[in-house]
Amino acid sequence: MTPILPASMRFFERGWLSANNVLFTGEETALVDSGYVTHAPQTLALVRHALQGRPLERLLNTHLHSDHCGGNAALQAAYGCHTAIPQAEAAKVAVWDEEALSFRATGQQCARFSFDALLAPGQQLSLGGMEWEVLGAPGHDPHALLLFCPQEGILIAGDALWENGFGVIFPELEGESGFDETRATLDLIASLDARLVIPGHGAMFTDVAGALKRAYSRLDYLSADPERNAENAVKVLVKFLLLERQRIALADLPRLLASIPVVGSAMGQMDMAALANEQAQVEHVDGRAVHPTADTGRVDGSPVHAFNVPSHTVEAFDSPYTILANWAIAALVRAQAAHIVNNFLLDR
Repeated sequence: MTPILPASMRFFERGWLSANNVLFTGEETALVDSGYVTHAPQTLALVRHALQGRPLERLLNTHLHSDHCGGNAALQAAYGCHTAIPQAEAAKVAVWDEEALSFRATGQQCARFSFDALLAPGQQLSLGGMEWEVLGAPGHDPHALLLFCPQEGILIAGDALWENGFGVIFPELEGESGFDETRATLDLIASLDARLVIPGHGAMFTDVAGALKRAYSRLDYLSADPERNAENAVKVLVKFLLLERQRIALADLPRLLASIPVVGSAMGQMDMAALANEQAQVEHVDGRAVHPTADTGRVDGSPVHAFNVPSHTVEAFDSPYTILANWAIAALVRAQAAHIVNNFLLDR
């Protein structure tokens, strides 16, 4: 049974390229998170349809990963909405420092946006005629926030808690603490009297205890061997790229991975020799060789997407990026998250 929200709330469950959105109506309208930049027209259409001619007055972000704030610029252009972002990100957004923000590090896009106010743990907000607490949720992102309404027992969790897990723990990839912070955030959520969780991805859920149990188990698994977190991050990043582009030439993937700084950081925690051995044992997946090879540049009559990646010789990627690409391709195909057609990796 679909959980029932208060009349002043609407939930938009999005595909995995975009984060979910929460729309508040009432005396003042507000939207929490805005999806990925390539989905901005869809986000704008959803909001316009739901508001039925009313303006969007406020926009808030739980954190500034590209899938949560990529629609900010489009919404600001359409509505001039008052925008609030996590306080710790203010200086980076003010000068639009893509190095300090996560966009360049993850190889993702985000149109430049501005902000009008800052969100910090301890603040109280009025949204949809209800009072909400702003809580810190470091782990997946050091500056992520939760929004909790004690009156209704509703938690807007962002990527801190999904029904089956949580977002990649990115700080650990850079050699910074993230596992302990993730556990502390889960402990905080467990201390709340939440009856309903609205996650950043996936459906709303009411079995909060069950989700927390699965999240703690997942965290125990990852923290027991940080290489697992690194491997998960690479697979997630490749899947995100595939969702964005729909098809990637196998021959292009090593160069693409080499252009993404966080992939290089993840590789520093991975046993590349073991991955090379694993790859050698899997000559074919899904009936096709998994090794990147040259191709004609077209699939089903359509031209290949042109990547903005540095130009390198193929030899430069024999190790380690070709090894990593081969491993990621095999892993995604085995998980039925992708398939290979005519030397291209396609989303499934």
